[in-house]
Amino acid sequence: EPELVTALGVGRNTVREAVRALAHAGLLEVRQGDGTFVRATSELSGAVRRLCGPELRDVLEVRRTLEVEGARLAASARTEAELDQLTRLLEMRDEAASASQWARFVQIDADFHHLVVTASHNRLLAELHAGLTEVIKASIEALDNSQPDARKIDHRGLLFAIRDQDPERTQPAHQTDIVA
Repeated sequence: EPELVTALGVGRNTVREAVRALAHAGLLEVRQGDGTFVRATSELSGAVRRLCGPELRDVLEVRRTLEVEGARLAASARTEAELDQLTRLLEMRDEAASASQWARFVQIDADFHHLVVTASHNRLLAELHAGLTEVIKASIEALDNSQPDARKIDHRGLLFAIRDQDPERTQPAHQTDIVA
């Protein structure tokens, strides 16, 4: 608090109120005697964490809703550059899995799914998905820990459906690979 008071040139009560408001929004977690920790970097992600808590199933259902529709739209709207980038991300994801670089794997997997949604060219859908990045990554990590076989899920069926601009094929392909 003293550092923020000095850096921002505001009163201590202002800093305390700001921290309290950010904690209420789910962005910060205040642990008495331990400190204040960042829980989320967007209000949407903070709200989802607050609402869902550790309920992985809830997060997966929201992911599925956004990502399945995003994939369907991406099949019709994607650009060649996005397709190239998706292909490269899958290659990098496979490399990370082969090298047992699980933190890198989780990041690349989340990037792949976000690019699929972004390739839908629906800005609101992409913004909603981006706001959930932290909980999506946490859901991937949780699945990796509880179901190590989730790392073996092949996203090529989804990529091929998007490549072939076949929205109908994205749904069955995405239903089987949404868990990672």
